[in-house]
Amino acid sequence: MRDRLLDAVERLLVKGGVDAVRLDAVASEAGVSKGGLLHHFPSKHALVEGVVQRLVDRFEAVLPDPGAPPGAYTRAWLDASIPAAAPEEGDELPDEVPVALLAAAGGPEVLDVLRRHYRRWQERLEADGLAPGVSSLVRMAVDGWWTARLLGLAAPRGASHEQLRELVSRLIDESAAPAADPDAAPGTPPDTRRFADPDTGRVGQDGGQDTERGGLDVGPDIGPGAERAAGGRGEASGETV
Repeated sequence: MRDRLLDAVERLLVKGGVDAVRLDAVASEAGVSKGGLLHHFPSKHALVEGVVQRLVDRFEAVLPDPGAPPGAYTRAWLDASIPAAAPEEGDELPDEVPVALLAAAGGPEVLDVLRRHYRRWQERLEADGLAPGVSSLVRMAVDGWWTARLLGLAAPRGASHEQLRELVSRLIDESAAPAADPDAAPGTPPDTRRFADPDTGRVGQDGGQDTERGGLDVGPDIGPGAERAAGGRGEASGETV
C-alpha cells in the first residue's frame, strides 16, 4: 500500500509539481480512501518526504559499497544518471531526479533529507580514488544535465549529448589509478599513489619513472654505475660518460 501511494505522489509531482500533492488528490490517484491514506501518511509533508527517501534508497542500491576499485563509485553515479544513448525529442526518461527536485520544494524539512544524503554522497565521491576534483566535476555535470532537462534550458541532444557523455566517461577512465599501492589510504588521489612501471615492473611515485621512459630515476636502487637521465648525460661513479 505504501508503494502504491508513493507511486501516486510521484505521478502528481511530475504532472503538477508539489502544489498538486493534496491528500484527497493522492487518495484518488491511488484509488484508496482518504482514511487508508492517512493510516500510512498523516500529512502531505510525510508523503513528499516518503517519495524522496524511496528515491534515495533506489539510487543507493546501484552504487558500489566502500572498497570498490578507484572510480567505481563515480562511474556508477554517471551510469545511474545520464543515459549513454542520446534521448530523442519527446522521449520519456526516468523521473527520479526531476521528482526529487520537485519534492524538495515541499519545504525545508524535505530539502534537508536530500542535503543529508548529498553530503554523504559527496564524501564518497571525493574518496573514490580519482584525481582531486574529478568526481565532483562528474557530479556537477550530472546535476547540470538534469537541471537543464527539467527546466527546458537547451539540454544537449543527439550527437552533442553523446559527445558530452563520452567526455565525462573518458575523464573517469583516465583518472582512475592504473596500479595503486595497496597500502595507500582510501581516497588517496592518483598523483600521490605509487605506480608500477609496465616495462620494468618497478614501483615508484608518479613522475619518478625509469630513465628508459625519459624521466629521472629516483628509485632506491640507484648505485654506482647506474645512469641518470640529465640532459642527455649519464653519470656513473662520479664520472661523466
